[in-house]
Amino acid sequence: MLKLYGGVRSRAAIVRWYLEELRIPYEFVLIDLEAGEQKQPYFLAVNPFGKVPAIVDGDFKLWESGAILLYLSQKYDPIAATLEQQTKLAQWVLFTNATFKPGIYQEARREREMPRLFMALNQHLTLHRFLLGEHFSAADVAMGAQLSYLLIRMNIDFRKEKNYAAVIAYFQRLAERPAFQRTFGWRIPA
Repeated sequence: MLKLYGGVRSRAAIVRWYLEELRIPYEFVLIDLEAGEQKQPYFLAVNPFGKVPAIVDGDFKLWESGAILLYLSQKYDPIAATLEQQTKLAQWVLFTNATFKPGIYQEARREREMPRLFMALNQHLTLHRFLLGEHFSAADVAMGAQLSYLLIRMNIDFRKEKNYAAVIAYFQRLAERPAFQRTFGWRIPA
């Protein structure tokens, strides 16, 4: 059975959401980050950097939430059946983690980057139900998690911005998903 290693309030929730969406049985291994359990030899054998999330799938070990989403998608999700679909999926996961998140999380860049990123995302979502078109994918998990973290961790409520109507509707679609409710829903402020 696949093992997912994560902390109480860690990015493991992203992977958990996708595992729940895919209905893949998994064991969640809680790592006590405050006690430094991630620095213990048994966990460093899974991720030598001592960070969560990480997975063990048989003999295969993988860390970094974006890489895990891509792996699970390629292994279990038929939406990423072709090289082109896999590459588009990777594009959105990488964009979310390498461009969108730093552009908003870094306070020095936020004022300049947030409107630009949200307007482009809004334009895309005006034409598409999900990031890859009409079908939910790991890319939506990556983006939906970051939108959730804006509300949960950063106290940035993009839902109040009238210019982002398509992003707001998209986030609402994601928030209504049962797997989202089990993993993120209880933490989203009203």
